[in-house]
Amino acid sequence: MKAFSSLLDRLVLTPARNGKIRLLKDYFRDVPDPDRGYGLAAITRDLEFRMVKPAMLRGLMAERIDEELFRLSYDYVGDMAETISLLWEGDGGEDIRLCDIVDILQKVSRIDAPAVMVDLLNRFGASERYALLKLATGGLRIGVSARLAKQALAGFGSVEVTEIEELWHGLEAPYETLFAWLEGRADKPEQAALSPFRPVMLASPLDEASLEEMQPVDFAAEWKWDGIRVQTTSEGGERRIYSRTGDDISRAFPDVVAHMGFEGSLDGELLVVREGVVGSFSDLQQRLNRKTVSKKKMEEFPAFIRAYDLLQDGDENLRPLPFAERRGRLETFVGSLSDARFDVSELIKFNDWSALAEMRASPPEAVIEGLMLKRWDSVYVPGRPKGPWFKWKKDPYIIDAVLMYAQRGHGKRSSFYSDYTFGVWTPEGALVPVGKAYFGFTDQELKEIDKFVRDNTVERFGPVRSVRAEADFGLVFEVAFEGLNRSSRHKSGVAMRFPRISRLRWDKPPGEADRIEALEAMLG
Repeated sequence: MKAFSSLLDRLVLTPARNGKIRLLKDYFRDVPDPDRGYGLAAITRDLEFRMVKPAMLRGLMAERIDEELFRLSYDYVGDMAETISLLWEGDGGEDIRLCDIVDILQKVSRIDAPAVMVDLLNRFGASERYALLKLATGGLRIGVSARLAKQALAGFGSVEVTEIEELWHGLEAPYETLFAWLEGRADKPEQAALSPFRPVMLASPLDEASLEEMQPVDFAAEWKWDGIRVQTTSEGGERRIYSRTGDDISRAFPDVVAHMGFEGSLDGELLVVREGVVGSFSDLQQRLNRKTVSKKKMEEFPAFIRAYDLLQDGDENLRPLPFAERRGRLETFVGSLSDARFDVSELIKFNDWSALAEMRASPPEAVIEGLMLKRWDSVYVPGRPKGPWFKWKKDPYIIDAVLMYAQRGHGKRSSFYSDYTFGVWTPEGALVPVGKAYFGFTDQELKEIDKFVRDNTVERFGPVRSVRAEADFGLVFEVAFEGLNRSSRHKSGVAMRFPRISRLRWDKPPGEADRIEALEAMLG
């Protein structure tokens, strides 16, 4: 457990991607089976313990410390696991193997869980208590994605990450056969999963200056829809929907799965479509990140696949074929599926780049993000090869908004106020929140904003600080965002898509920031 807790501590404090990969590779090299496999499963969110919940942990703390003191401590620290690990009395220094901890947590009953957690917390020091709590609650917010962990595995074994991704859904923790292969002690594991994930091909951002060197006749153009990229695979009776990073999200979309009566694998965009009209991304969010979905949600927000590509047709792998040929096969393949759940992405006819630029500037539907350009002769390869595919997104929207609320971040930002809610002016002269962002600024700018928040806090609501914001005093953010939707859940009536802080406007008086009418005009 000490090795796992040390890994978490170092990952949290290591901002660089390559640094995190190096730490993971060292862990895989130095820690024996099965502990390293369970550590990997915890990081990739493939371990789940149902009997340890945050409410139970708060109850344990309520028995040991004044509730108001715990609330204030949690507010200051910004992370429940770290707060409990520091406040828990006891200097236990035992080291228990991670595999034994996993076995205990998997077998414990709901009735026994509180006593078991007390015993374990008493036996550990602060660092190991933190790791235990993160492990038990599944809250490993340490800046490591499942894909980054797989890239570390690939580096550890000197193989391509695509080989790891294609095997992943047929493997189970603690992955001893995988490590044996990566260390050269055994053959590569057989692909055990039906309907495996096939690593996706990605597009590069288009540098418009490079259009002069590109020939329009060499490229197909499609609309880029504001949904999420998915892969729908149905083979041997096993039906799965994967995100672009290989996460199985099938359980959230049973209405699509029910219509996947085919043998093959489609690449496409997951959308909400009602009577032929594509819904906003906020509609799709009603269905995302759910383990189960109600019949009512499925009726209100029907899921739909707009297919871009055909990767597998029965037993035939189509990825080595040129896009032009795959596209023809795709149209025939999707033509046999339910048009209530599947269609094929429209190809846009154009003769020159200027004509296509005009269409990009005025797409037929507001939920279109821009264009995709694909070479007709491109084969389907994993990753982001430069040259075959390009994404040509619409220019972002820009507004000036006023900082209203701030909240502490997580991980390395837990001591800074780094999550910001900003607003614009109403006709009555009041500020109304229109969005929230936590990136787009430098580390130095973060320190400056944090100081401004601390110096100008006017109220506190738990972990949130209300910041002084008046017509002649406050902090103005220039905010860039990809789109705007109407929203009955927000007081302003609007919801931003991918807002980010593009510039700090220390020079601008808050009274000159934008008004809600400007956003309403963008909605049309």
